[in-house]
Amino acid sequence: MTAPCPYLSATAREKAVPITLVTRDHLTAWQKSLSPAQSRWADDNDFTAAAGQILTLAAADGSLEAVALGMGTHHDKKDIWVLATLAQSLPKGYYRLVSEHDEKLAALGWAMAQYKFDRYLDKKNDRAAVLMVSTEDLQRQVTTLFHGLTLVRDLVNTPTCDMGPSHLSAAMQALAASYGATFHETVGDALLEKGYNTIHAVGRAAANAPRLLDMSWGRPDAPKLTLVGKGVCFDTGGLDLKPSSGMRIMKKDMGGAAHSLGLARMIMDSGLDVRLRVLIPAVENNISADAFRPGDIITTYKGTTVEIDNTDAEGRLVLCDALTLGSEEDPDLMLDFATLTGAARVAMGSDIVPFFTDGDDIAGALTDQSAEESDPIWRMPLYAPYESDLKSKCADMSNMGSGPYGGAIIAALYLKHFVTKPEKWVHFDVFAWNLNNRPGRPQGGEAMALRAVLAYLTKRYGK
Repeated sequence: MTAPCPYLSATAREKAVPITLVTRDHLTAWQKSLSPAQSRWADDNDFTAAAGQILTLAAADGSLEAVALGMGTHHDKKDIWVLATLAQSLPKGYYRLVSEHDEKLAALGWAMAQYKFDRYLDKKNDRAAVLMVSTEDLQRQVTTLFHGLTLVRDLVNTPTCDMGPSHLSAAMQALAASYGATFHETVGDALLEKGYNTIHAVGRAAANAPRLLDMSWGRPDAPKLTLVGKGVCFDTGGLDLKPSSGMRIMKKDMGGAAHSLGLARMIMDSGLDVRLRVLIPAVENNISADAFRPGDIITTYKGTTVEIDNTDAEGRLVLCDALTLGSEEDPDLMLDFATLTGAARVAMGSDIVPFFTDGDDIAGALTDQSAEESDPIWRMPLYAPYESDLKSKCADMSNMGSGPYGGAIIAALYLKHFVTKPEKWVHFDVFAWNLNNRPGRPQGGEAMALRAVLAYLTKRYGK
């Protein structure tokens, strides 16, 4: 089902250009291995093996014969982006890495570096620098990752005019059809009939109706794995309106849903032996005469009443109904992904994904896979005393904390209330965005934590 990744090949090609990673302490020995003309060329170009320095070497006929990439004083063999600059700058052709490095990470970074969101551009991406990999199995593994991660980027990068709740539904339906999964959605006022009141309340002000998307795949008696993704396709903040600067990239507020779909694609493509269920509450937090208000009290699907302290804390509202629904099946494991709080970014910055769980074994295993995959995540505490910040005088709880501190923890504690077995649940507060252009990581939508999570799931459930 998976189309080949155009930037990788396992078919041996004798003329593939070798790429050597050169550290400063290896520079002299490497240069002695060159022809006199090439050694002189390295000197003339002042190649010192500084980190990121690139040297191309020509053959006698002028064709590209070899490439050297400076590593500086240290070669981190788990650096996924080690070849990203080369992949973006080398001409079309076939290349092979001849230095010792984690081959899967290097190949994935090479492929991801050639990604470009070109849906709205006249000039489409025509990159074709192909890296040779050692086996077809490795090629398949990296291809699975590549397509899942770029699906996340594509969904997040697409503006809300083409990625509202109905468009997100279409994307999920297309994914379901590709892998023989079942799909169902509950739309508009039908949400009220089923008790999904918070999803309806947040999304009812938008012309594009709110909905709960539900996809299932895998054999019925396999271990149940449930993914929940925040699908706020645009967030104005509601009546607690965001400033224009804070609203500018709010097309990314469905990044949790994108992560759930990208991970689901990788799970299905890998053939993991699970009964997969994906739940996505898809809404726009918009403003109209029907918008929900600060001070409103909503009865959630669980039956808990929630007072709205701030309409810009809408993500936890749509998630709580989906988490309650997901808990009804008593899944073996439930993961949720959400662009939930700015507080998570204050705590961790834009690259590290904080996660929350009461499952110590799960947390330890995820941390191990984070290091193995060079995919940064970090456990934060579900600190129970902070639950008092969610108290309300006129409802069972509030949707906001009472003060400015510990926002990511308090949001996670709100979600925990709606999970039956929090020791089998993990919440990821993702940013889903690159603030700046870096090699392999263009500014815009980004998939985070999914490589570590997939590696953990693969070990847990196998194929």
